[in-house]
Amino acid sequence: MSLSEIAYRRVVVKLGTSVLTSGSKQLDKAHMVELARQMAALMKSGVEVVVCTSGAIAAGREHLQYPILPDTMANKQLLAAVGQSQLILAWSQLFSIYGLHVGQLLLTRADLHDRERYLNARDTLNALLANNIIPIINENDAVATNEIKVGDNDNLSARAALLCDADLLMLLTDQKGLFDADPRTNPDAKLIPQVEKIDDSLRLLAGGSVSGLGTGGMSTKLEAADIARRAGIEVVIASGHHPDVIKKIAAKESVGTHFSAIQNPLESRKQWILAGPAAKGSLVLDDGAVKAVTEKGRSLLSKGIVEVKGNFERGATLQLVDKQGRLIARGISRYGDEALNLIAGKHSDEIESLLGFDYGDAIVHRNDMVVL
Repeated sequence: MSLSEIAYRRVVVKLGTSVLTSGSKQLDKAHMVELARQMAALMKSGVEVVVCTSGAIAAGREHLQYPILPDTMANKQLLAAVGQSQLILAWSQLFSIYGLHVGQLLLTRADLHDRERYLNARDTLNALLANNIIPIINENDAVATNEIKVGDNDNLSARAALLCDADLLMLLTDQKGLFDADPRTNPDAKLIPQVEKIDDSLRLLAGGSVSGLGTGGMSTKLEAADIARRAGIEVVIASGHHPDVIKKIAAKESVGTHFSAIQNPLESRKQWILAGPAAKGSLVLDDGAVKAVTEKGRSLLSKGIVEVKGNFERGATLQLVDKQGRLIARGISRYGDEALNLIAGKHSDEIESLLGFDYGDAIVHRNDMVVL
């Protein structure tokens, strides 16, 4: 597989429990190594791969030899705590066959809703990918309560795709894709190869999970697809047991159901920034920075900041104003006010020496900014 065959730069591969167990009660290591082989081939071709894996509770049950436990939250968390270590060990061993390292990220909804934790998770993801390490993402079921759970790894994988700015999300499951009728009850059901729009009629076609092992059915996959495509990410729902499924999807072969990305994906993000939390402070920009931001589409750098106003943490929404106080943009800051007061007016290459850490050159990245 050559680079010229691959149409994507960064992909998220979501693997459901039914795919990892092949419908049994234990992890199917033979199939997992085949999936690892395909992902390793993508990595070798220059594509960055993020894995969103289910299977922790199933792995826990297997490792403890299928104990009979009351169906309580604590016992589910017990199984997840035991199983998560077994799951990451399995992935680590399988990818090591191909000379690849993995890094584990356990997330909850709270990590994704809190802006600073969201940015920290994004930085970790990008650091792993920059060092050719495969991030293995799962929900932190051992500590998550119902209030802070994403609830299913389909939606978690969509948020992970947004988190790492992926351009493709593969949702691999026990179904061949989305059908125009329930294939479990209707032998004439036909696969829908292409979806341009997700509407109520399409949602009615979505069924539930049949394996009994996972938490997500086709309806959660549609939700995940809708989240991702609104951010400009293509989505494919396909069978995790289709031969060379990962390789074929990455090469844009017709496999499963393909969901087109919505064009101009920044629009939804701009709306979030505009309609999101009230600005916690403001940054006064010099004339050069105003021109760079408004006319050249550049990120805001520390050198262009004249004054920092307000008390705020990293990840806060700020107003960007010129020296006359006119509002020119809103954006999300990668640094808190204390750090910015130290680096305002300084060159980007001085940030680390002044602060002892570095979240990047951009104070407000152009992707996190709405120019008004």
